[in-house]
Amino acid sequence: MAWNEPGNKGNGNDPWGGGRRGGDQGPPDIDEIIKSVSRKLNGLLGGKSGGASGGGGAGAGNPPGVSGGLLGGALVVLFVIWAAMGFYTVDESERGVVMRFGALRDEVVTPGLRWNPPIIDSVQKVNVSRVNTRSYARDMLTTDENIVNVSIDVQYVIDDPVKFALVVRDPEVSLDHAAESAIRHVVGGTTMDRVLTQGRADVAAEVRDRLQRYMNSYDSGIQISQVTVRNAQPPDAVQGAFDDVIKAREDEQRVQNEALAYANRVVPVARGEAQRIIEQANAYRDQVIARAEGEASRFEQLLTEYEKAPQVTRERMYIDAMQAVMSNTSKVLIDVEGGNNMFYVPLDKIIEQTAAAASSGAAALTPQQLREISDQVSRQLSTSDTDRARVQPAPAERGVR
Repeated sequence: MAWNEPGNKGNGNDPWGGGRRGGDQGPPDIDEIIKSVSRKLNGLLGGKSGGASGGGGAGAGNPPGVSGGLLGGALVVLFVIWAAMGFYTVDESERGVVMRFGALRDEVVTPGLRWNPPIIDSVQKVNVSRVNTRSYARDMLTTDENIVNVSIDVQYVIDDPVKFALVVRDPEVSLDHAAESAIRHVVGGTTMDRVLTQGRADVAAEVRDRLQRYMNSYDSGIQISQVTVRNAQPPDAVQGAFDDVIKAREDEQRVQNEALAYANRVVPVARGEAQRIIEQANAYRDQVIARAEGEASRFEQLLTEYEKAPQVTRERMYIDAMQAVMSNTSKVLIDVEGGNNMFYVPLDKIIEQTAAAASSGAAALTPQQLREISDQVSRQLSTSDTDRARVQPAPAERGVR
């Protein structure tokens, strides 16, 4: 029969083990439950059970029991809080440096969810992927004793997180001092013209190499990725004079470029003209030599024929010479009886020659000039007829004789 069923009056036990309570069959007392938990905690912690002196001492044992229970619960809560504080997350771009009681642990914490005991371990996160930039702008003295204002940007990344976190107390301050030292050393060994014009890239490269050597000697864990000369200019008091110098240099370069362009345009033409003249001279030389050789060969052949028949060869040579001479003139001489020769001007041949000369570029005769030539020929023919008539005797005179 169950303890709470009707008719079970003689059984005073309850399911919580509270013992017999007389005729009271209500729920167990809260104080008894607290005492029971306190006794168990005290047993685990090595303490003594409060209220072990019997029922008369129950009133005196309550405060120690309650205090031990609260202390145990508080310890449990504190332990949970302490353990929860040890969880942390390391991002993908970060690395963690762990110190245990001030001593460096060998391993570097990689990205992910991690746990280290709080207070015992301290974790310093270092971003190893971000590109950091530091800018510097200073007036500096060059090797030729001129002052220039130089603005330089230095970009760096953290290469070794352990060295960055522990070796140097303040790595970025050390970087600033080293960067200014490197910039002044390089600019101080360079002329102002080189810093202001085409030497900027060389200056940046020299600053980067020197600054990286400084960082390596410090064991700072910093890797210099790039150094850029953002601006380099003279002081404001002499800016106008320097602008004039730069403009004059640009004009000089422009004039040189124009001269080179003119030379590149004229020299090939002159070379081509010179080559043409040389080729013409060579052709003329070959032509003269060939003509001379031909004339010499022709003379030798003619000499051979002349030795065989001198009279015939002389007449033939005379005829050829006269033909060559008379073929180049427009006048025709006519041998008439009585000893007076008459010349004849063939106008049709003159017109043909005039047309041929006009087609070849020579000056052509105008119609007025042709008319004057025709009148002159007519007068000349009339004069010739009169002279011939005067020279010949009359028929009667011929008969008398």
